[in-house]
Amino acid sequence: MRVCMLIISLLATAALGKRVELNWKISYVQANPDGENKRQVIGVNGKWPPPVIEVDQDDVLVINAFNKLDEATSLHAHGFHQRGTPYYDGAMGVSECGIPPNGNFTYELNAAQTGTYWLHSHYKGQYSDGLRTPLIVHAQREHYKYDHDMVVMLEGWYHRESRDVGEQLLSTSQSVREAPFRPYMLVNSRGGSDLRHTTLHFEPGKTYRLRLLNVAATGMVRFGIEQHSMRVIEVDGVDTEPKE
Repeated sequence: MRVCMLIISLLATAALGKRVELNWKISYVQANPDGENKRQVIGVNGKWPPPVIEVDQDDVLVINAFNKLDEATSLHAHGFHQRGTPYYDGAMGVSECGIPPNGNFTYELNAAQTGTYWLHSHYKGQYSDGLRTPLIVHAQREHYKYDHDMVVMLEGWYHRESRDVGEQLLSTSQSVREAPFRPYMLVNSRGGSDLRHTTLHFEPGKTYRLRLLNVAATGMVRFGIEQHSMRVIEVDGVDTEPKE
C-alpha cells in the first residue's frame, strides 16, 4: 500500500507545473510607437509595451496587479476557460468589481490550455490604450515540428486616447459618430503609417510557427507574406489539421 501511494504521489507531483509569479504596477507612461505622435498610454512597471508572458502547460500564472491609474482596471486572459475560477476572469462588472485606483488584486491563472492567447484590460477601452500583451502557453508535447517560434501581435493604434474615441462613438450626434477616425497599424508595438519600422527576420529553409494575434479595437486585420504560403495549425488554443 505504501509503495502504491508513493507511486501515485510521484505521478501527481510530475503532473503539476510551476508557479510563475509577476508583479505588475499598472500606470500611465508616455510612448511613441509609430514615431509620429507621443501620447499617454497604459504601461506596466513604468514601461510600454507590457512584457510578453510565456508559461508552460499546467503552470500557475500569478499576477499581483497594483492599479496606479485614476480609474478602475482589470486583467482578462483572453481565451482562458477559467473553469472553476470565474473570479479570476477579469470581466469587470460581470465576474469582479475591478481594481480601484491605488488598489491591488492577485490573479491566479491555471494554464491548463495550450496555445496563443493574450492578456488585456477588460475595462472600457484601456486595452486600446496599451494594456495588453501576448500570453503564450507552451504544450508539454507539440503536435507539429518547426524550427522557430515567433509572436506576431497585430495592433490597431490611435493617436487619440480611448476616452476620446469612445465619446465620439457614443455621441448622440450622427455626424460626430460617423466622422472618420483613423487607426494606424502596429506589428509587435511598432509601425504606424509606415510598417517598414517593423521587420520580421526569417532564415531560408527554416520552418517558423507564427503566433498571430489580432488585438485591434475596431477592425479586422488581414495578414500574409508575399510569395509564401502558410498553414493554419492552431485556432484559439485548439490544434487543427494543417490548412493552407
